[in-house]
Amino acid sequence: MEEILEILEKNSRYTVEQIAVMTGKSAEDVQKAIEKYEEDEVIVGYTTLVNWDKTGKESVVAMIEVKLTPQRGEGFDKVAERIYKFPEVKACYLMSGSYDLTVIIEGKTIKEVALFVAEKLAPLESVLSTATHFVLKKYKDKGTIFENNSQDKREAIFI
Repeated sequence: MEEILEILEKNSRYTVEQIAVMTGKSAEDVQKAIEKYEEDEVIVGYTTLVNWDKTGKESVVAMIEVKLTPQRGEGFDKVAERIYKFPEVKACYLMSGSYDLTVIIEGKTIKEVALFVAEKLAPLESVLSTATHFVLKKYKDKGTIFENNSQDKREAIFI
């Protein structure tokens, strides 16, 4: 039944009937599976992917690398929880490699993002350092290409 999850992840607007046709299962089986996934918190939400660059909304998205000191007996979970509860935080991931968390935030301006880092994130007790990277342009997000300019624009040269 993971096929149902894959279909919903690509487009959560499909109806139960459409998913039933795609999977070869009955609409009743699909509906029960979806309800079970929601109950078990396998499906935790439904979202819409918006290309904000095509609207009048001004916003800045930043990815912040955060190095932490894990808390005794708690690891990174308690610190991550404090961070992801800030309303500016859109995503928070535990990472392998040279830093511990990736925090994705959104603000109205670069200054607003900088103030979040300086006043809310960096002062947290377990935070050792941060490195902020601003998103300049989105090409693809959650499997969706934002602008498909795949035409070959090279000039043909005939000899």
